[in-house]
Amino acid sequence: MRGFALVGALVAGAALTGASGSAVAAQEAGTPAAAQVGATAPVNWGACTADQLRGVPADQVKFYSCSRYRVPIDHDNAALGTIDIAMLKRAAKTPDKKVGSLFLNPGGPGGSGFRMPIGAANYFQPQVLDRFDLIGFDPRGVGASNPLKCFTTQEDADDVFAAQVPVPLSRQEISGTLASYRDYGQFCKNNAGALLNHMSTKDVVRDLDKMRAAVGDQKLTFVGFSYGTLIGSTYTSMFPKQSRAIVIDGNVDPALRTSDGVQYDRERARGFEIALDGFLRKCAQVGPKCSFSAGTPREKFDEIRDHLRQQPVKLPDGSSYDINAFTSTVAGVLYSPTSFPPLADDLQALYNVVHPPAAQAQTAQAVELKVLRSGANGRADANPDSPYTGDDSYFAVNCSDKKITIKQEKVPEIAAKWEKESPTFGRYQAFSDVAGCPVWPVKKPDVYRGPWQAKTDTPVLVVGNFYDPATQYLFSKRMADELGNARLLSVDAFGHCILGDSLGVDKVTADYLIDLKVPANGQVFQPNVQPFETA
Repeated sequence: MRGFALVGALVAGAALTGASGSAVAAQEAGTPAAAQVGATAPVNWGACTADQLRGVPADQVKFYSCSRYRVPIDHDNAALGTIDIAMLKRAAKTPDKKVGSLFLNPGGPGGSGFRMPIGAANYFQPQVLDRFDLIGFDPRGVGASNPLKCFTTQEDADDVFAAQVPVPLSRQEISGTLASYRDYGQFCKNNAGALLNHMSTKDVVRDLDKMRAAVGDQKLTFVGFSYGTLIGSTYTSMFPKQSRAIVIDGNVDPALRTSDGVQYDRERARGFEIALDGFLRKCAQVGPKCSFSAGTPREKFDEIRDHLRQQPVKLPDGSSYDINAFTSTVAGVLYSPTSFPPLADDLQALYNVVHPPAAQAQTAQAVELKVLRSGANGRADANPDSPYTGDDSYFAVNCSDKKITIKQEKVPEIAAKWEKESPTFGRYQAFSDVAGCPVWPVKKPDVYRGPWQAKTDTPVLVVGNFYDPATQYLFSKRMADELGNARLLSVDAFGHCILGDSLGVDKVTADYLIDLKVPANGQVFQPNVQPFETA
């Protein structure tokens, strides 16, 4: 499973050079003139930098071009000024048969989509690359598109984030985590500027509609993953007549997300629990192929988790492993079924430490955690007053879009309640996503909250995995029901998003994008490879 659709923001941040809005190169042959796109200024494509095209073979560089496209900070108030959207295009390989442009978004919110066209062969059939100009972009406030920054130095950011405990259990951890979110909100209020109030998905969608017109397309063709499904569904709801073909993979529930953010995150926690339970049942089914299969994997996992809630595990090398690293890393590994075998190895190794077999009771055994160590991120040392290199788009978007009306002091009570129904991820979800929004400094964001029933000329293609952790399958069913014209494609698969990992879905998607061939509703597809199997 590709790693672009994530719970948190992944920011690639490719640097762009040149003044935005300037004609860095003459427009390509075949690109519509400004008159053909009305009052919208056309995109001026020019050469990309070597860094922007890192990893692209020399004989393929000719297919790529880059631009910065200027949009208003506030589409309803030009006086606030403008920002620049970083765009990268991979030209259609058969331009004489080109259908149009295909815009891409990887999720997040906060994921950089700028370089997505470079890896597009990983999730699209070759004929899609032949027939479309693939366009990646960093949404406003993300990566190279005027990144929204709440901090001026990395040290300030480190001080704030270091106080946030993913699974706070003690009174001190809970109060410290809540206080850090208050500090975070204050830094954002002081430093982020006018853009902070214009980071909703509605703002992103209005940018996207301008970019659609600027590349000369009468209607939008779009593929969005994870949070990108909210972009796609918001676009079809706001601009149904400008929607040509929209594919959304790994779906949010747009109505719930924008009307009751607390309940939405509660159900997200349940989605992770469903995926975890599926992983443990799969482990038991495949037997020795899963090194954690002996005994009852569910009971063994719960024993590890409950032990870590009481105290960290002391490993034979003298290091320790705690509930925070464990929870965040297990959540991340559930995104990627290819990581299930090493996760099983690590779980068995931890179980042997927590519950040593008789043969190991007297002798400390070496333990090397392969994937579970990846979540134990230490704080890197930095030079004094080093510049802040991140962006803060994740909370800026989420705390705008999600309607969260609770007071922050209610979060510990909510976390305790969620923990009873989602014992591994309930507390984690409450403190990772809910706790920051009640103290976020934007009080009246301009958000699209429906209606969602607008009828597009062609049905929206809604794709959902049965065991998707971050956007549970029920969300995809709701998405298909909430939209005015949609087709649901279900996949009996693990992991977050599926395009590129299910040949059946990939072929249907290609026919849909190119020829607007609408698949039958309610089909169930299989992934190319099931967990613990090899291709």
